[in-house]
Amino acid sequence: MRKTVLALAIVILLAGLAIIQQFATAQTAALPTEEAPKIGYLAPSFELKTLDGGTLGIGRGEREKPVIVNFWASWCDPCRMEAPILSDLYEKYKDRLDIYGVNGLEYDEMTSVQAFVKQYKYEFPTLLDEKSAAFKLYQVPGYPTSFFIDRRGVVQDIVVGLPGHEEFERRLKKLLES
Repeated sequence: MRKTVLALAIVILLAGLAIIQQFATAQTAALPTEEAPKIGYLAPSFELKTLDGGTLGIGRGEREKPVIVNFWASWCDPCRMEAPILSDLYEKYKDRLDIYGVNGLEYDEMTSVQAFVKQYKYEFPTLLDEKSAAFKLYQVPGYPTSFFIDRRGVVQDIVVGLPGHEEFERRLKKLLES
């Protein structure tokens, strides 16, 4: 009887370990390994200077908060319409979300960028893409374009153009839930 109980306990223990190992492997496998500016892939890594003189970017590894990387230009009319939406949503969700505004400085003027940021009260970081490196890396089709990236660094959504406040916030909330 003792041998049977001991054998049963060992079988249960081994089965439990096998299940735990399988679950851990499944969790690890769920994270993509390839970087691409596409939904379901790791966001391509980059680092750019910021308007205030620092550096920021997207890299591999876990983030504290999800991030929206928004590509824009000061001369872009849809970007001007989108700017108040971004400012409003950042103010509302900044404790749970980062927003990086990436300006295509190669085709913009620094004074215009500074005026735009001031006019629309951007409190989130403005990154300066001086040679369009991030623009090319993310294969941005035009301004504005936003990439919704989760805490794990995976692109969850892409918005090209101006979706409107309600649609942008709906997608933002979906990102926060991921």
